[in-house]
Amino acid sequence: MRRALLLVAAPLLLGQAPAPVLVPDVSQRSIEIAYSFTGAELLLFGAILYPGGRLPRGSAPTDIVVVVKGPTESILIREKQRVAGIWVNAADLRYRSAPSFYAVASSRPLERIVDERTRAIFELGLGGLQLSPASSAAPAMQDRFAGGLVELRRRTGLYYEAPDAVEITGGVLYRARIGVPARVPVGRFTAETFLIRDGRVLAAAVRDIDIRKSGFERFVANAAANAPLLYGLAAVALSISLGWFAGWVAGRR
Repeated sequence: MRRALLLVAAPLLLGQAPAPVLVPDVSQRSIEIAYSFTGAELLLFGAILYPGGRLPRGSAPTDIVVVVKGPTESILIREKQRVAGIWVNAADLRYRSAPSFYAVASSRPLERIVDERTRAIFELGLGGLQLSPASSAAPAMQDRFAGGLVELRRRTGLYYEAPDAVEITGGVLYRARIGVPARVPVGRFTAETFLIRDGRVLAAAVRDIDIRKSGFERFVANAAANAPLLYGLAAVALSISLGWFAGWVAGRR
């Protein structure tokens, strides 16, 4: 008990005010993907617990930033060039760990909340993503390919930013909505919430979200991952059977 009291009193003895605490939650901890899946919408909400239960007075407004990330993956990006009227593969660059899904919602535009250095440290926003190239390419080439990767995934809805999408009520309660597209990959997702004031991250909290296939899609995915040889043979046999059946039907007409 004495040690606990000392730990609580330590910030006061050092002249530092106790930091607020985030209590986040998400509307769905698990999302099932079936053949009829057309997308989903996540509601992320929570509360800000201030020391003593009172809002700080005379300070800058509090901002909330919510970042939802999908599992990281290795990806190869190829650049095409037109040679003699034909598009051919030119340069390429592989990334060891790029998030398969990335969405950020904020109470204000990010550039008005934190500076560029803080965005890079906490990976807040598409411009702050820390992609890991597998080769030591020139910085100009890395920037070009990183921009191309972000733009490609932005077009498919897998990467996006939603400024002014977080609502804060009474300076205590917050909520944000994040859309999940139909082409979302499966795996363990993380929803990170950041409490920011005066350009400083005061608190952060994380919640996990599982996105997985269900029904026949889950059976096929598990078969492809756990028994690739049998899965391949079954696919070939199914293709031959369907081709034979189509030929038989055409021959009877």
